[in-house]
Amino acid sequence: MMSSLIIPVILQLIGVFVLIAEIIIPSGGILGIITVGLMGYSLYLVFTDISTFAGMVFVIADIIMFPIVLFAGIKLLAKSPATLKTSLSKTNGFSSQSEELIEFIGLTGEVITDLRPAGTASINNRRVDVVSRGEYLDKGTEIIVMAVEGNRVVVKQVEK
Repeated sequence: MMSSLIIPVILQLIGVFVLIAEIIIPSGGILGIITVGLMGYSLYLVFTDISTFAGMVFVIADIIMFPIVLFAGIKLLAKSPATLKTSLSKTNGFSSQSEELIEFIGLTGEVITDLRPAGTASINNRRVDVVSRGEYLDKGTEIIVMAVEGNRVVVKQVEK
C-alpha cells in the first residue's frame, strides 16, 4: 500500500512544480497540458491501484491545492526579477498624452484632408491628426477641438 502511494505522490509534486513553471515560463499552454497529464495519471494510479477513497482524498487535495498554488505562484511572480518593476506614471515622466495637445481644446482650425472620420487639420498653424465624432467633413471645413482623448484630437464642425 505505502509503496504504491509513492509514485502518485511524486507525480502530484512534479505536477505542482510544472504548474509553477507554467506561471513563470510562457509555453503556450504546453506545461499546463503536462500538468494535467501528470495529475490525471496520478489520480488514475490511486483510483486503480489503491482505492476509491484514497482517490477521492487526492481529488479533494488537488481541488484545494490548485488555487493555492496558482495564487502563490502569481504572487511570487510579481515579486520575482522576471517582472517589470517600473510603473509608467506621470510622476515618473511618462505620459500617453502629449502635453501640448491639451492646449488645443477649444481652438478652431481648418480641415486639410477630408475627415472620414479621421484626417488632418491645421490648428494654430500646426498639422494635427484629428478625428470627428463620426461625421464626414470636407477639406476646408472650419472645425473646433472638442476633446483630447489620449493622442486623439476630437473635433466637430463649427456651427455658423
